[in-house]
Amino acid sequence: MTKSERAAQIWPLLALSAAKRQTLTYDQVGRLIGVPRQGLGQLLEPIQSLCILRDLPPLTVLVVSDIDGTPGSGFIGAQHVPSAQARVFSFDWLGSPPPHPDALDEASRRLPSNGRSLEELERQKATG
Repeated sequence: MTKSERAAQIWPLLALSAAKRQTLTYDQVGRLIGVPRQGLGQLLEPIQSLCILRDLPPLTVLVVSDIDGTPGSGFIGAQHVPSAQARVFSFDWLGSPPPHPDALDEASRRLPSNGRSLEELERQKATG
């Protein structure tokens, strides 16, 4: 399975989690899709990139550490996690179909988000 196919598999989990106003730990997501939690960052990147490109709330903010309840260092979708989670919880994720793996692949190629700042990505999105 490709990275974007795995991301497409994760999207509905996060959408349902948002509808239930719940977070998921990296371990929970990993167990649900059969991937070690250490590999999840690269699978969440296409979702993060797509949300930034489409001006959606940062859906990946719902994947958190079981130790401190915050997203990992690869999450750059928002400065303030609690307010970002509130925006995600209030968005109607179940009202539209999840993105196709091709859309997720295109988003991560067009705007790779791991290791970059949100400000840098917003500038790139505006110019490109």
